[in-house]
Amino acid sequence: SERRGAEPLVGLERGEGEGLEMDKSNIMLVGPTGSGKTLLARTLARLVDVPFTIADATSLTQAGYVGEDVESVLHKLYVASGQNVEATQLGIVYLDEVDKVARKADAIAMTRDVSGEGVQQALLKMLEGSVVNVPEKGGRKNPRGEYVAIDTSNILFICGGAFSGMQAVVEERMRTKVTHIGFQAEVKGGAAEAAPAKDAPKGVAGTPPVLVEDLIAYGFLPEFVGRFPVTTQLHELTEAQMVEVMSRPRNALLKQYSALFAADQVQLHVTQGALHAIARRARQSATGARGLRSIVEAVLLDSMFELPGWRTAGVHHAVLTAATVEKGASLDLWPLAARRKVEADAAKSEVGGSTDEEAAVSAVGGL
Repeated sequence: SERRGAEPLVGLERGEGEGLEMDKSNIMLVGPTGSGKTLLARTLARLVDVPFTIADATSLTQAGYVGEDVESVLHKLYVASGQNVEATQLGIVYLDEVDKVARKADAIAMTRDVSGEGVQQALLKMLEGSVVNVPEKGGRKNPRGEYVAIDTSNILFICGGAFSGMQAVVEERMRTKVTHIGFQAEVKGGAAEAAPAKDAPKGVAGTPPVLVEDLIAYGFLPEFVGRFPVTTQLHELTEAQMVEVMSRPRNALLKQYSALFAADQVQLHVTQGALHAIARRARQSATGARGLRSIVEAVLLDSMFELPGWRTAGVHHAVLTAATVEKGASLDLWPLAARRKVEADAAKSEVGGSTDEEAAVSAVGGL
């Protein structure tokens, strides 16, 4: 049937025998620290079974200056593929901390920005797809050295960064977009409407998306941003998500500590209240999932030091509760008889410690 009143369709049919080349779509990940950007890229590479490497953008500089050349990124991928050129040309490169190569905003520098805009310019042809000569043994280019030609047309580049200060750029764009000033004109929006509510949770649905013009205003070249057709924004992990991160994955954080306790024949148990208490502290520190390990390490540090003595006292179970996380209380030890023995030994050690201190003070006074 005919489509009445509709716009005409564009013909997309291919001719007989007409070839078709599929282009890649590089990805830009924007999200706070500890939101899972690196984990996403690593999981993707494992699922599709291709070579994968992580490169740090902060160490890259423009050719001829102190630092690593951009070709070192491909050399890492070449090594990860077992020095197989064909496999390298189908790999995935994750360029971490890419926000650190943004052009310095509103700064008139007397020298070249070799670690910022210079790196962006050096990456342009590599991101788009070209044949790059990479030193076979790594390091800097040497006219007398041997090179490996690598075609980057099918190498997927994923860039990620925390982009500190990006929220201010987005708010400024929205404020400029909605404000109207003039005679007999109604002033709409402004800072009050552009800025999110203070009591609004961070990283929820409805957060203004990061657009191409925001990345350009942040300090990236338009031609650099244009080589990343896909821009994905990650939000800060919620308390419930942090609880899952600690307990559900195969290499979950608390499973690792449980294995450490099991090495001394003590089984570690964690209550739901303790999980939520750790997640709340991690959200307050604004370090994302990376802050979980430091919190758990601080909570269990004394217990792990006493762990060999617990085994000798006959302790078989240790329970981590919310009181341990919030107030620094000791772990609940079971069976009960073993816990009483541990408490008695601790009391004796405190008494002995005070006696030794008094003896040391009297000895010093005699001198």
